[in-house]
Amino acid sequence: MDVTGKEMVINRKEMALKKVEKIKNGLSAFAESEEVIEFVRKELRKDGVEVHEDITEIGCWFIPANQ
Repeated sequence: MDVTGKEMVINRKEMALKKVEKIKNGLSAFAESEEVIEFVRKELRKDGVEVHEDITEIGCWFIPANQ
């Protein structure tokens, strides 16, 4: 629950698609869960978007290759 007492539902696919849009717009994005990381990779590969991946202990940075 959040501070308002309502349960928060996190849609990981929606979260990943927002990250993909940021990357397509030339911004870097960070993902923590393996599920989101794999979905972002899949979408970027499907759309032919090249990125550099900086994999850390707590997640993965996706950095547009055209920067």
